[in-house]
Amino acid sequence: MASANVEVPFEHFESLEQQHDAARMGIWLFLVTETLLFGAIFTAFGLYHHLYPGAFSPASRGLAWELEAANTVVLLTSGLTMALTDHYAFELRRRKVIVTLALTILLGLTFLVLKGVEYRGDYLAGSVPFLAGGWHYTGQDPSHAALFFNFYFLLTGLHASHMVIGIVLLTILLGRAFLWWSPFGVRRMIVGVGIFWAFIDVAWLFIYSSLYLIDRSGGT
Repeated sequence: MASANVEVPFEHFESLEQQHDAARMGIWLFLVTETLLFGAIFTAFGLYHHLYPGAFSPASRGLAWELEAANTVVLLTSGLTMALTDHYAFELRRRKVIVTLALTILLGLTFLVLKGVEYRGDYLAGSVPFLAGGWHYTGQDPSHAALFFNFYFLLTGLHASHMVIGIVLLTILLGRAFLWWSPFGVRRMIVGVGIFWAFIDVAWLFIYSSLYLIDRSGGT
């Protein structure tokens, strides 16, 4: 069939260019709202860090920054495999799309597993203020340190929820890539999910640098 080899726009679009522009605008508008959400939380975090540096900085130094440095490498590698997926999708190379999608999913799951390991360590260390029996902080200014950990769990939990959504979308894409009924439909989805995954990567870089690395070289 001609439609299997040649991409044609949907009926309500005048051209492929218009269809692609509309799809990109939709995903970017969605990401603008996500940026506003994360931005509001980062702004509040920065304000409270300015007000209570004597509590926030020591609390930050109690986080497993080495583990999450490794996790950052895992996530950035998944960004590379997602970019390769996008590249192979535009060349309609089905097998390579399947391989790179599967690798991206595996790396995403690895990130979440390592995050779970960190959360378990936080709980055992008594650093979970919102759980009964989960708060046994012995550092400086426990009440404001609890505020830091609330921000920590809010930001990392929100990021993890976005990763779960991304992995679900990638899994759906992997199934469609196996079937390969609509190569151009798969390619369109990969573009949108790829942009979303890149947002997840960038958001994590801000989270890691803000939570794990603040005043790590010194201070009290």
